[in-house]
Amino acid sequence: MNGTAITKAIRVHEYGGPDTLQFDEIPLEGPGHGEVLIRHRAIGVNYADIHTRNGRYPLPSLPHVIGGEGVGIVEELGVGVDHLRIGDRVAYSSGGHALPRGSYAEARVLSADRLIVMPDEIEDETAAAMITKGLTAHYLLHDVFRVQPGQTILMHAAAGGVGVIMCQWARYLGARVIGIVSSEAKAEIALAHGCHHALVGDIDSIPARVRALTAGEGVPVVFDSVGQDTFEASLHSLRPRGTLVSFGTASGPIPPLDIFRLNEMGSLYVTSAAFHWHLRNREEVLARAADLIDVVLRGAVRIPVNQRYPLADAAQAHRDMESRATTGMSVLIP
Repeated sequence: MNGTAITKAIRVHEYGGPDTLQFDEIPLEGPGHGEVLIRHRAIGVNYADIHTRNGRYPLPSLPHVIGGEGVGIVEELGVGVDHLRIGDRVAYSSGGHALPRGSYAEARVLSADRLIVMPDEIEDETAAAMITKGLTAHYLLHDVFRVQPGQTILMHAAAGGVGVIMCQWARYLGARVIGIVSSEAKAEIALAHGCHHALVGDIDSIPARVRALTAGEGVPVVFDSVGQDTFEASLHSLRPRGTLVSFGTASGPIPPLDIFRLNEMGSLYVTSAAFHWHLRNREEVLARAADLIDVVLRGAVRIPVNQRYPLADAAQAHRDMESRATTGMSVLIP
């Protein structure tokens, strides 16, 4: 590319609701040292993008392109990039700011360091949808709480993007999976994607129902991406010395916690598990990605892309996700 080109992208000019997303033409510079230019084929949509849009995850400056994952074709190589070739199809996640946010664009320049070459057997939409959520599922199940055969786990938002991956993967690892969902339709999705049981209904009833399924004991681990609305129910669903893994706050921030309550409730553990601290370098990214790609190619984990939107309609994708109208994964198509 000679000089500066133009690409179209979704930018935030001010923080707020979906209507703040603007479809702009922006300059596209050539790649610098260690960088590549990729042209997106599909772009993943994550709840973190909503937090970016509304300012909970602030951007370095405004206006700024949002978005954290995508798949595309390498069109140009910067100096010093020797592990990729022009024409490679690569996927990436900028979870935890390892790469700058900015995937809601037709094309972009970014560091080649954490790009993942995708096998031909995994199509574009699947690749775009699976990286952030799949890498999240990997570190949660293998490191934050190492799920073992025979254990029973509890998963909030079991029909959501991370949920359907984690439930399938946990079942593949030999666990018994209880999912929590918000409707009967989502219960069917959860049951079709790894759950042995799918609980629908008032969140306050969940602990008793979980204990009924576990001989009164509770579960050793709860994976909770909902946050404020589910935190108490999650704590009360744990067995003694159980672990609550908080990895999202879709319903709002978790209120302050008196740590002595964990003592009184059975010497419980609570952790906030961040993407960034579990994918700190290229080696970790590639190792986790290799495991993820393996279970997808084996068919042990299916990636249901249930919503597709043109890039220009990113605001509608956000509205649907915030209203809980979506299941599985959503992607934008440039």
